[in-house]
Amino acid sequence: MTVRTRFAPSPTGFLHLGGARTALYSWAYARHHGGQFVLRIEDTDVERSTPEAVQAIIDGMQWLGLQHDEGPFYQMKRMDRYREVIDQMLKEGTAYYCYCSHEELEVMREKQKAAGESPRYDGTWRPEPGKTLPAVPEGRNPVVRFKNPKEGDVTWNDRVKGEITISNSQLDDLIIARSDGTPTYNFCVVVDDWDMRITHVIRGDDHVNNTPRQINILKALNAPLPEYAHLPMILGDDGEKLSKRHGAVSVMEYPGAGYLPEAMLNYLARLGWSHGDDEVFSMDQFCEWFDFDHLSSSAAQFNTEKLNWLNNHYIREADNGRLEALVRPQLEKMGVRLDQGPALQDVIGLMKDRVNTVNELANASLMFYMEPDPDPELVKEHLTDEARAALKEYAANIETIEWDREALKVMMKGVLKQNKLKMPQVAMPLRLFLTGQLHTPSIDAVVCLFGRETVLSRLKDL
Repeated sequence: MTVRTRFAPSPTGFLHLGGARTALYSWAYARHHGGQFVLRIEDTDVERSTPEAVQAIIDGMQWLGLQHDEGPFYQMKRMDRYREVIDQMLKEGTAYYCYCSHEELEVMREKQKAAGESPRYDGTWRPEPGKTLPAVPEGRNPVVRFKNPKEGDVTWNDRVKGEITISNSQLDDLIIARSDGTPTYNFCVVVDDWDMRITHVIRGDDHVNNTPRQINILKALNAPLPEYAHLPMILGDDGEKLSKRHGAVSVMEYPGAGYLPEAMLNYLARLGWSHGDDEVFSMDQFCEWFDFDHLSSSAAQFNTEKLNWLNNHYIREADNGRLEALVRPQLEKMGVRLDQGPALQDVIGLMKDRVNTVNELANASLMFYMEPDPDPELVKEHLTDEARAALKEYAANIETIEWDREALKVMMKGVLKQNKLKMPQVAMPLRLFLTGQLHTPSIDAVVCLFGRETVLSRLKDL
């Protein structure tokens, strides 16, 4: 058997983190087994589905690098196939026309509520042996309902939640085609999974209630049943259900916020799955390790601090040229003249260990391209008479020293020794004159990057 998984989002909103995790697990399971990963756009909710949302989903998948093997398939382009299957079911007696009006259904529900029963369709138009059906109302278009079994249970071994059993007595005859002829969600999903030969359905646990209905329809069609794995929800940092109020929940907000896709993938992989104590791993390694046995059945909690830690790791590991391509547009948008400072890749190489996001890296790089504006109070505090004398000596040495970091480091040590001072006493005011800041990477590295002329220019008024 060839493993075939699918990611089937509804384009009624952007690709959110829960959806991205579902896509990642489905993709990884297919890759682990040498199978195929299918992308399907479930766009039958015409009123809420938008082209922008479709594009956002595809953009999110591309940014994450979750390449599909087949698709994207669009349900709205498969209407003829759905109608063909509905006609087949009507002929075989596994579906039937129901002429109940909306008002009649409301009366039915109110009576059931008054009797302390769960509101549900009562089978008025369900054909049964020896049953006389009502007269067909003139001019009323019917819906099509699935003839759900009345007896027995639906049981499946959920690969995350374990064995789940639902009694058929709890399920009514759901509508599979509306009065205008358009098929409904649960029906389309069944036909798609059947036609696309899906072997494993990995999705959020908000679909658990749909599963027994879908299994019954698959059985009525004599179609093979996929295995199901229902993933628990993702909670926000505060333990509440992840929502817009938690900030960036759309995947495509993260590249703009300065996150790398490999950090997001690594983080999502660990958000409900584990492999011992391994925290940092490549997607190749993840696909090799991924299985259902190590999926958690408990809700996962999003942790921004942990995501930032991972993003810092991948920024430090990233090629400086790749980071430059991300940082340069940000700096140019700020109006920064990059030709009036060190090579940006060199700046990035020095600063990337100190940041959690690409945006922070851009901001941290600014000091190499802007005139310093140190706080006069800080200058007064740190530029003592002893420090001033040492910096004058340091500036004199700058004019003739060989320009490399090691030589600058040795020279600074000599100045400190000659003036009987400690490093902070000279490095702090030097940082202020060069960058306007008290906290930078190693002062010899900063000086080396600025270059001889810039350093002399900024120390000339001591």
